[in-house]
Amino acid sequence: MAGELEGKVAVVTGAASGIGLASTKAMLAAGARVVTVDRDGAALKALCSAHGDAVIPLVIDLLDPTDCATLLPRVLQSAGQLDILHANAGAYVGGDLVDADSTAIDRMLNLNINVVMKNVHDVLPHMIERRTGDVIVTSSLAAHFPTPWEPVYASSKWAINCFVQTVRRQVYKHGIRVGSVSPGPVITALLADWPPEKLKEARDSGSLLEAGEVADVVMFMLTRPRSMTIRDVVVLPTNFDL
Repeated sequence: MAGELEGKVAVVTGAASGIGLASTKAMLAAGARVVTVDRDGAALKALCSAHGDAVIPLVIDLLDPTDCATLLPRVLQSAGQLDILHANAGAYVGGDLVDADSTAIDRMLNLNINVVMKNVHDVLPHMIERRTGDVIVTSSLAAHFPTPWEPVYASSKWAINCFVQTVRRQVYKHGIRVGSVSPGPVITALLADWPPEKLKEARDSGSLLEAGEVADVVMFMLTRPRSMTIRDVVVLPTNFDL
């Protein structure tokens, strides 16, 4: 895919690890400049050291409304334009609802829903003015199935899946494509809340995805002809249903 995103500027939230990091590396390999957004300044600095000026680090606490609102102005100040937003930052709360911490629920819903909506809301005027742009949101297989072991997380992804599909229908006339990638369980820090026995079973059975495999799907979506929108891709390990 070398050169397929040449001249493009992408923003990836949650870029310091997991799917966000893999997506960042894939876009860099395709020739894009990537504005990496995360709270982990040390990890972003390491990315810059590895990839040079193609990486533009932005340390932003997306859960701070004032800080979150600086995303687009800072992107335009440092890169001049925005072609791609990969709204990837997210959190996970699993287990029985009665055992969930209410503060953790608030944080997860804010990050998985409110922040995504605000980020997309803020970048759309710029994309509309330029009459082009791609927005991809990291959703989840949980957006398509009422997963009994993660009612809070699954609900957040159902909500954002509805958001993606409705906004897509509002902005396609401006040349903007909006879609989501919905992976099954991926080997990232978000699985830290999984019960150990469930995580071991999934690993042993080959029922987990690698972050790079999800990034490959993101690149597939971004590199289709402009006349084609990939509205949602559900990706799961072949052995997941065993």
